[in-house]
Formats: sequence, structure tokens, C-alpha cells
Amino acid sequence: MLPFVAMWFLGFLFHEMAFGLLSIFLPLYVVNALGGSLTDVGIMIAVANFMAVPFSFFWGYLCDRTRRYRLFILVSFAGMSLLFYMFSLTSNVWLLIVLYGLISVFHVAHEAPRNVLIAEYYSREDWERSFASYEGLTEVGWLAGLVLGLIFSGVGLPNVWFILFVSLLNLVAFVASLFLIRDPLFIFERRLVAIEKVFSFAHRGLAVASRAFEGARITESLKGESVMLFCVGLLVFSFATNMLFTPLPLFFANDFGLTQSVVFVVFIFNTLGTTTGYFLAGARAEITDEKGVIKRANLLRALLSLVFVAVAVSPSIFILPLAVLILIVMGLVFGFFWISSLSLSMELIPEGKAGLFYALVGLGAAFGCFLGTFIAESFGFPILFGAVSVGFFVSYLAFKTYA
Repeated sequence: MLPFVAMWFLGFLFHEMAFGLLSIFLPLYVVNALGGSLTDVGIMIAVANFMAVPFSFFWGYLCDRTRRYRLFILVSFAGMSLLFYMFSLTSNVWLLIVLYGLISVFHVAHEAPRNVLIAEYYSREDWERSFASYEGLTEVGWLAGLVLGLIFSGVGLPNVWFILFVSLLNLVAFVASLFLIRDPLFIFERRLVAIEKVFSFAHRGLAVASRAFEGARITESLKGESVMLFCVGLLVFSFATNMLFTPLPLFFANDFGLTQSVVFVVFIFNTLGTTTGYFLAGARAEITDEKGVIKRANLLRALLSLVFVAVAVSPSIFILPLAVLILIVMGLVFGFFWISSLSLSMELIPEGKAGLFYALVGLGAAFGCFLGTFIAESFGFPILFGAVSVGFFVSYLAFKTYA
């Protein structure tokens, strides 16, 4: 294996650090510093995700067509660095919404190429472990971003410096990727996996037919996997996740009365749970039932969202540890879900449509973040958490029946 392969993810580490800091800072900045509303935050993130959906297809198709994956990763990081610098130059909420939408267009440019690089650098047997290693290490970057947000908030750094630092981190990601990423010499692993699935299905069919001719009782179901139902499950999971997490920093800031620094601490615990989930998923890759994992993850998230209803009814400093524990477990579960769904998607989604995975995630996020902020502001957080629970259960049903 070429020596740069072990370090090619370093640029993504800095990129995730930037978005870890931004994830908590942005809603607090719009509402508390600029005087915007929670709905403004939802509109901003919804517009960004809607704009990203067609470009997820576009970048995914283009990188597979040209087979120049490194180029699109560099375009992504360079574009975001420039646009975040422009983001720091204005405090007009509507102009920020437009700029954040443009940022999302460049953000998705690196996602499909990154997944393809992992799938092509490593064999199918190593996909789960490779995805888990990448996600776990970049989640450390996200965690570092939250810690930086905590430090910057603690010393009272001006808001514009938060945004400029996000721009700088994406610039560093660009420079690191420029030197460390190379395109694979041969691109065939996903095609081999697709061929193996066809032969495996044909073999099962012949085995069932042979037993039927011999008069044996057939109990095995010869049914292919439904890509459509898998996509529905992924879409609804993203919808429910963003419906929950987009307004959640404001829930802790306003309902619990926490300062910005303490809100960063709360979400540091959530990220620690996610990081642990990624590494555990990688360590258990050989014995993990991917299809079972994604079903159990949705059920558990549905139950935890219901517990959040009780937390929202009587938020207090005494019940705060329970809320933090829920976030830790949700993060842990997400780590397992994400690795399993990524690996399965590389099997199910054909070459040339590598952007479909993130297009579905983005579409679910677009609806989820807007509806989540709208419900929270109009009807309150208890209603929101109940709706989120229903969403995760619907996702469970889709994943339960797709195969």
C-alpha cells in the first residue's frame, strides 16, 4: 500500500474541526448576537441542505465520470475557505443565509470522492474498519473544534474571529490535502463487489431451485434488497436527526439557562459518545451484523427521544445529567449506524451515483432542520421530541423491510 494512504485523511481532520466549532456557534450567533429567530436558523440550514442536494448528485457523478477524486476535494476545501471569509464580513442574516447555502454547495463536493477513495483503497472486507477509522479520527477533529469553541467563548473572543478561524481551518485542510491525497491507480473494487452480489444472488436462486426439484420444503425467501426502502430509511433517519439536533443548542441555552461555554461542554460529551461509537464499530467490524445495527440504532434513538420529552417538561440543573447521558448514548448509537449505513450504501448504490447517499442525507436534513426549529419555536420542545421519536420509528420500519 502506498505510504500516503495512511495520512490522506489529515485534511479532513481540520475540516471537521472547523464544522465542530461552527455547529454550536452558528445557532447561538444568529439568535443571541444578530437578533435573529430560531426559525431563521432553520431557514439558513434548510436552504443550505436544499442547495446541496442536486450538487451531491452533480459532484458524485462528475468525480466518478472523470475519476479525479482529489480535484473535487481540493475544490471543496478552497471554496469553503473563501466563502467563510466572506461570511465574516457581514452581519445581515439574509445575506448569511445565501452565503451559507453556497458554502453547502462546496461542502458536498468532497463527500462522495472521499467515500469512493475509502472504498477503492481498501477491499470490501476492510470497508467497515476503514470507514470507522476515518470517521473516528475526523470525529476527534470535531471534538477539537468544540473544545476550541469552549476556549474562545471562555476568553470572550469576538464573534468574527470564530468565523475567520473556521475559514483558516478549511484553508489548512486544502493545503494538507494538496500534498497528501492521490487518486488510486486502479478503480475496480466497487465493481467487483457488485459482480459478487449478482453471483451470490444467482447461487442462492440455483440452490433454492435445486431443493425444490428434490421435493424439499422451501423456507428461504429469495428476495433482493430494495434500494428504494434503504434510501427511505436513510432519508427519514437524517430528517429525524436534524429535526432534533438543529434547535438543541438553543434548548440547553434557553430552557436550562446555560452559557455558551457550557453548551459547548454539553455537546463535547455527545461527540465523545460518537467518537467511541466509531472506534467500537471498527473494532467489531468482523462480527457486526450491519443490517441489524441500523435497525437497533433507530429503535434506541426513538426511545431516547421519548425520554427527552420528560427532560423538556421540567428542565432543571438536577435533570441536566440525564440529558447529557442521553446525548452520549445517542452519539454512541450514531457511530454504529453511520459506519454500517456507509458500508451498505457502497454495495447498494451503483458506480456513477456515489453522490446519492449524501443527497438523501442532505434532503432529510433540509426538511428536518427547518421543521425542527419551527416546531420548537411554535409548539415547544416536548412536542418536537415526540415528533422526532416517531421519525426514528418510521426509519426503523423502512430498514426492517428493505432486505
